Amino acid sequence: MSDLLADVRARGAVFRQTVIDPPWALRMAGGAPLALATMLHGHAWIVPDQGEPVLLGAGDVAIIRGDAPYVLADDPATAPSRVVTRDDYCPGVCGDPVGGAPVLLSGAFERRGDLSERLLHALPPVLVVPAAQSPLTGVLADEVARDRPGQQLVLDRLLDLMLVSALRGWLATPDTTAPAWCRALDDPIIGTALRLLHDTPAHPWTVATLAARSGVSRATLARRFTTLVGDPPMTYLTTWRLTLAADLLHQTNDTVATIARKVGYANAFALSVAFTRLRGIRPTVHRRPRTGAVGQV
Repeated sequence: MSDLLADVRARGAVFRQTVIDPPWALRMAGGAPLALATMLHGHAWIVPDQGEPVLLGAGDVAIIRGDAPYVLADDPATAPSRVVTRDDYCPGVCGDPVGGAPVLLSGAFERRGDLSERLLHALPPVLVVPAAQSPLTGVLADEVARDRPGQQLVLDRLLDLMLVSALRGWLATPDTTAPAWCRALDDPIIGTALRLLHDTPAHPWTVATLAARSGVSRATLARRFTTLVGDPPMTYLTTWRLTLAADLLHQTNDTVATIARKVGYANAFALSVAFTRLRGIRPTVHRRPRTGAVGQV
């Protein structure tokens, strides 16, 4: 899980809204790959622009996928009276809740690279984790209401932990819609193989060496890996290496040759051939500055 979320981070701010009198509705401007919402008191409906409304009860945690706007409201039919943008997110203390009024907390995440792409696309548009499976909600509520040293760092990490906790619960649910390759991370054999590939992509892996390190035969690993992950081991490794290379091209000033060696290719030419074949552009073209900021609300 940590491998696939390596480039997803909370954005350094939390939006808190105390709603006193219904009806109420807020249009969240979106603009981030993922958003998190929880109700400390009361309930809310999450109304995507496309899709059915989803109920969010007190203490539940919702993960909203995609950067499209959506509405949070006390009733799906309530028209939004306010648009929440990045400027509304508190850089620090957001104040104490008023009595037992409904309180909404929302955090946004940014994606700095391509590592999490497959996982994000596998998520449902709105994923709700029940309060009973969300033990960190109370800790977040306590932290956001008081001014203490290091508060922003704590808030960021709490949001990260809540995201991981929510995704763990989703993957562990017997009737989950998670793709097979997500669940493969918990397989005692293939999970080991995946961690080996993720941790040491530059190693000269073969199916035989990977099988030996995973404690099974080559035939067993190849068959089981393909069934659970959806790709043969070496195909998956190629995709993983090129995903790492794509992120390094944007996030570092390393030469293409240096990046090639870091991800398991002998030289810049070998990386360029593989990168162009799989992604349709050369590494040097991919490295050119992107237009627009990533994940801004």
